[in-house]
Amino acid sequence: MSQTRSVVVEREIPYSPEKIWRALTQPHLIEEWLMKNDFAPAVDHKFRFSADWGGVDCKVLAIERNKSLSYSWAAMGLESVVTWTLTRTGAGTHLRMEHAGFPMDRNQAYQGATYGWRQFIGKLEKLLETQP
Repeated sequence: MSQTRSVVVEREIPYSPEKIWRALTQPHLIEEWLMKNDFAPAVDHKFRFSADWGGVDCKVLAIERNKSLSYSWAAMGLESVVTWTLTRTGAGTHLRMEHAGFPMDRNQAYQGATYGWRQFIGKLEKLLETQP
């Protein structure tokens, strides 16, 4: 098996896991910070993220409500997995996003994902500030 690497973004966010979970699992909120989608929080649900550059084919792999969400991510000939983990803290929630499965020879894809996820999670944080 060839070696792969992961993009990991971690943040301390001053909101409850339940509030962040809504932003990760409700299609109209996902569209605000990530992309248009037909997501549903159900294991084995196939969905697609759409953007002006193309799209991403995904399938929900695992869900633990308000705690973790994992889905496959197939784009530009690369199969990978995105996993979100929410851990309640005294000040809110520790958010961890890991996008795993980048082959060592796909540096452009890895660098693009590293940049992209930082932007997306910044938008997620801004969305959370405006949501009740």
